[in-house]
Amino acid sequence: MLMCKEATRLMSLKQDRPLTFQERIALRLHLSMCQACRECDRQFTLLHNSARRFAPEPPPEEDDPHRGKGDRGGNGTR
Repeated sequence: MLMCKEATRLMSLKQDRPLTFQERIALRLHLSMCQACRECDRQFTLLHNSARRFAPEPPPEEDDPHRGKGDRGGNGTR
């Protein structure tokens, strides 16, 4: 059985990548018995979803025809 510290690590990891089958089962088992970790998991999910919702959009790719290769947006003077 997982300790709370390891369960918290898995809760954090699952926000960044899919957990393995073994990790998912171990975390589910722990969460079924630990109210504090269930609340922590809920908060991790809330924070992750909020951060994604309010994250700035990534800059567009190098599709701008006005920029040449190696051009960093300057006016060419030093």
